[in-house]
Amino acid sequence: MIRRFLLAVVVMSSLAAQASTAALSDSQALEIGRRIWKNECAGTVSGLTSWNKGEEFPSLGIAHFIWYPAGRTGPFEESWPGLARFLKTQGVPVEDWMLGPCPWKNRDAFMADLDGPRLTALRAMLSKTVAAQARYAAMRMEAALPKMLAATTPAQRAKIETNFRRVAAEPLGFYALMDYVNFKGEGVNPAERYNGQGWGLLQVLETMPATGKALPEFARAADAVLTRRVQNAPPARNEAKWLPGWRNRLQTYLQ
Repeated sequence: MIRRFLLAVVVMSSLAAQASTAALSDSQALEIGRRIWKNECAGTVSGLTSWNKGEEFPSLGIAHFIWYPAGRTGPFEESWPGLARFLKTQGVPVEDWMLGPCPWKNRDAFMADLDGPRLTALRAMLSKTVAAQARYAAMRMEAALPKMLAATTPAQRAKIETNFRRVAAEPLGFYALMDYVNFKGEGVNPAERYNGQGWGLLQVLETMPATGKALPEFARAADAVLTRRVQNAPPARNEAKWLPGWRNRLQTYLQ
């Protein structure tokens, strides 16, 4: 199974390296989706709907897509609405309330309703659409490169594109790029900064050297970028508690 998966990812990586649209088969999308699901919520159904302490939003699905309550915005890009609309176009029975703003005003209200009919239905839908969620993650990854090139300086563009394609050409590179961009974003949103420094895929590719083994260098650069994020984060967020888990996640890019 692992050998077949790696062969499939080699093919997908080649497509990504040629800037082609990735056409994931059901089995390929499901395998990558399960990896992302394991990274975000240990592959558990219960983890598909969570609201972390200290955060202003719930995190939903295999990639913990962010969903802001009505009238609220934040420094992080809201990704749930795009996923919900995509799933609906794929014929998934997405209920109307899932397409609007998050109906829970705060974490207490969300936790009180955790075993209620809405969140139970949401988990059931998400657990049955792993491959579709992975396809949405792939679409977001593919859209990231032009966004990153547009957001950086002309002097840096060649390095960004070179490193992106170097990583994509590795056996697990397509998965690593998909996972990271859905984990920490493209890095182009000015609001996603602490002390003026971002932590998205753009910042990782900027930090990477342009030589050496691509995936180990990618993982090292991501570690440095995430460590810097924790150092720059507001103390009240206590982001240091997440760093060990983030580092474990980066190691899956090499395995």
